[in-house]
Amino acid sequence: MSTVSARAETTRGTAPRMSGPSGARARVAVAGVLLSVALVLSIGVAVTIGPADIRFGEVWASIASNLGLGTSPLSPLRDGIVWELRLPRVLTAAAVGAGLAIAGAVMQAITRNSLADPYLLGLSSGASLGAVAVLVVGVSVLLPAAAFVGALVALAATLLIAGAGASLTPSRTILAGIAVSSLFAALTSFVIFWTATGDSYREILSWLLGSLAGARWPAVAIAFGAVLVIGVPLMVSGRALDAFAFGDTSAAALGVHVTRTRWVLLVGTALLTGGMVAVSGSIGFVGLILPHAVRLVVGARHRALLPLAALSGAIFLVWCDTAARTIFDPRELPVGIITAVVGAPVFVLLLMRSRSTA
Repeated sequence: MSTVSARAETTRGTAPRMSGPSGARARVAVAGVLLSVALVLSIGVAVTIGPADIRFGEVWASIASNLGLGTSPLSPLRDGIVWELRLPRVLTAAAVGAGLAIAGAVMQAITRNSLADPYLLGLSSGASLGAVAVLVVGVSVLLPAAAFVGALVALAATLLIAGAGASLTPSRTILAGIAVSSLFAALTSFVIFWTATGDSYREILSWLLGSLAGARWPAVAIAFGAVLVIGVPLMVSGRALDAFAFGDTSAAALGVHVTRTRWVLLVGTALLTGGMVAVSGSIGFVGLILPHAVRLVVGARHRALLPLAALSGAIFLVWCDTAARTIFDPRELPVGIITAVVGAPVFVLLLMRSRSTA
């Protein structure tokens, strides 16, 4: 009897531990399915919203016809509104939101700083300087390339300062990023003050606040290309990112080459952020609050966190951009204003919740 009782007690004691991981995996799978469905529906519904009355079914019929899968029921004008104007913008918003959320989650992990965001390395200021430089000379067609080059220059300056004469550490990286960001922001302000006038000033201000108004299919290609080529490899680096949570010594003990891995992840995150900034300008709070929000649901394991943060970021930015272009129609707000108005209170709530559960 005692042996049977002991076995029963052992079984009861180990059952919760066995069901815990499977329950967590089920929760992650359900969240992934729900967010994927929500993203597809969000894209379809967002395209219907605007001055022209277009129904949900007509959106998918237009997409199918332009992909050679049928005939569009819409007139050429209305089909053009869907395929040439609204759909590229919504898809760009989804890709940028996903990319910024991935970059924010990775940056928070490798710097062990919960306030880190994708622009921590000065990328936004560098991209802004490159964008402003081409806008003031009137060659806005080069804006994405100039913004991306500016972001790379800022990245190079930050990593050179952070890694010069010593191993790359989170504290040195953050301080170097702050210094580079301040320098490039000052240069951007100088260029605007000295040269910007009239329409160029308005265009510059719109870009600096974040805008997807000019997003067309080339922007979709840039944003989705960056997410696929850089974002997906970052999403499969969950094991290394989990190791960084315990510190460099513990990560090295777990078989992670700390310095090399940190350099690779920083450069990858910076390139991903540069691609997003190149097509959208500087959009705040997406890479800061979405990883925190997802952690509350699925925990801190990055294998689950990164893909779910990407889906959440895509949905979030699709609806923020939809609000930006419709709330004050026919006038349009920069989407960065909407993300700040929504993101700041949400971030405060997340902080209050984390404090109450600490």
